[in-house]
Amino acid sequence: MTKRVYMNDISLALQITAIGMGLVFGAILILWLMMTLLTALTADRESVSDSPEAGSVSSNNILAQAAAIGVAMAMAEQRLSSAHPLPEPPTAIVSAWQLGMRTRQMTQKGGRHK
Repeated sequence: MTKRVYMNDISLALQITAIGMGLVFGAILILWLMMTLLTALTADRESVSDSPEAGSVSSNNILAQAAAIGVAMAMAEQRLSSAHPLPEPPTAIVSAWQLGMRTRQMTQKGGRHK
């Protein structure tokens, strides 16, 4: 009787696993189909916009200038923020051994932090 119950439990576990794996595989297939569809829809638009126009050259130049200004501003901000490092706190001077000894002394004297 126990062997039969044991086999039912295993078959039920396998069925649940197969259903779960099937759902995951189905979701992956749906995402793949959606990506293929979106790629096909946007590929036609890109081929139409590939033709060079006089206005696009000047807009590309403006975009390149804006990008260069953004990079320059980011580099200046980084230079300013790292130019004045924060001072080390006074506890940074204390070594780990001294800190351990101080903690041990405080514990022996009964001074606990509240």
